[in-house]
Amino acid sequence: MQYRKFGKTGETVSVLGFGAMRFPSRDGKVDVDRAVEMMRRAIDGGLTYIDTAYFYHDGESEKIVGRAIRDGYREKVRIATKLPMSMVKREEDFERFLSTQLGRLEIPTVDFYLLHALNREEWEKAKRLHIMDKMEQARRDGRVRHIGFSFHDDYDAFRQIIDEYDGWEFCQIQLNYIGTDYQAGLRGLEYAAAKGLGVVIMEPLLGGRLAAPPRGVQAALSPDKTPVEWAFDFLWNRPEVTLLLSGMSSMVQTEANLLYADRARPGMLGEADLAMLAEAKRVYDTAALVPCTGCRYCMPCPFGVDIPLVFEGYNRTVSRGKDAARAFYAGIGGKADQCRACRRCEQKCPQHIEISAMMDEVRDAFAG
Repeated sequence: MQYRKFGKTGETVSVLGFGAMRFPSRDGKVDVDRAVEMMRRAIDGGLTYIDTAYFYHDGESEKIVGRAIRDGYREKVRIATKLPMSMVKREEDFERFLSTQLGRLEIPTVDFYLLHALNREEWEKAKRLHIMDKMEQARRDGRVRHIGFSFHDDYDAFRQIIDEYDGWEFCQIQLNYIGTDYQAGLRGLEYAAAKGLGVVIMEPLLGGRLAAPPRGVQAALSPDKTPVEWAFDFLWNRPEVTLLLSGMSSMVQTEANLLYADRARPGMLGEADLAMLAEAKRVYDTAALVPCTGCRYCMPCPFGVDIPLVFEGYNRTVSRGKDAARAFYAGIGGKADQCRACRRCEQKCPQHIEISAMMDEVRDAFAG
């Protein structure tokens, strides 16, 4: 395992973090024993950072992380969780949520506390409700050690949030070799690092789509490494990246990721490697249909549409071919034709997808 300095926090953390949003499941529920086993294996392998949030797995993720760090594991790992800004309506909500989260995790202090999914609107609300004052008070009284934010908006909003508060110690952004100019993008990575912030990367595999990329993208990548390792190395190559999060859902993934993290170095890729990844991006950009990462923030749909699976089926028309996509789509319980364009999902989507309009495209693509 390799380690890097974590910006203004003064901490040193592993370059690989465990994202607690995509735990393994059994019979439609989280396989808790397996999830705990995986997290402990990762920690035994040198991983020192676990990222969870109030929402993940319908509120169960923090509890499962709390269980995993019992029996001496708490001392070996740093825990990050997030204030659910979309649910914060009043100043007193801060105390209610933080107290609940510490209780779920069964710890008195969270190492890294983030404002979750900041955009312009949520940042204005945070200022209006004096949330940063409350974050600082929680740090003074020992319930929070370091203050940061996760982000979903454009680059200008990202700079605004960083520039308007001097107390940020780290941030979390979405980045991969496909989305270099999406949301904060590479410019945001460089800007945050120049300001002394540690930078955590989420969605390094674009919701898993870069682990088994479309055939054209796969063909553009060298067989010397797996698609996952190429995607991770693109990020670890950048010295501005502190760590990347992987939402591991199997022990096989955990073991592979530990191996990749052991090889991670700044400057590890040459010009030919970067040119190859740029070509893979070009191929992907010409074929991409919906930039859904499968985070499921949009769910549940009041009309029963399984939005992430519908979009996965649609994207498979490019990555797997129309026949395979039709077979996959046929097995989905809540299809696009159930959408009533209520747009509730669009208010929650961190990718800002116009979901109701896309449902019309999916419906037409699979008609008949």
